[in-house]
Amino acid sequence: MIRTENLSKVYGTGEGRVSALKDANIRIENGETVAIIGKSGSGKSTLLNLLGRLDAADEGKIFYDDTEITALSDSDSADFRLNRIGFVFQFFDLLPELTAAENILLPARLANKKAENYQRLIDSLGISDRINHYPSQLSGGQQQRAAIARALINDPDVLLCDEPTGNLDEKSGDEVMEMLLRMNREQGKTILIVTHNPEIAAKCGRTIRISDGRVV
Repeated sequence: MIRTENLSKVYGTGEGRVSALKDANIRIENGETVAIIGKSGSGKSTLLNLLGRLDAADEGKIFYDDTEITALSDSDSADFRLNRIGFVFQFFDLLPELTAAENILLPARLANKKAENYQRLIDSLGISDRINHYPSQLSGGQQQRAAIARALINDPDVLLCDEPTGNLDEKSGDEVMEMLLRMNREQGKTILIVTHNPEIAAKCGRTIRISDGRVV
């Protein structure tokens, strides 16, 4: 279960000060699929980044079950991210100098894990014949499949996805979305998806709307 208490984030100072998130209180149960929607600049990606500890909140608390991750040290936060959270981004964020296989296995190597689910992941995501290719040699859909495998390689409890279909054509986007939902159905992963697409949001079990930094 993920829970926030009065979560706030401000960027900039003086006249450039922007309240990106204001007193956000949300609760997400284990195994849910939740869409976070809102206009560009509304604060939805800020919320996702705070939940993943990619950025630090200025005020408020975040709990994963009984662990208050906002109270963790930088080192403990890094370990928590590596083992408990998987990230999927709009622009894939694969390292160009590494093959697909090396990109997928990188989190496991950082965590000193054996990646026993590697073959199952690449088979289920349909990229077993492309793992020795570099990102520049893969289509957008194939890159996102590799990114999803990378996100899942350490068997995290939660997947945080920021516009995961936003850089894909409609067919590839639908395939990626179905893969994410299958991970939820078959493995019970809790999945949060930031999206501006109402069709994507409609496929999730619940929607959280953000407007001007507030949960509405």
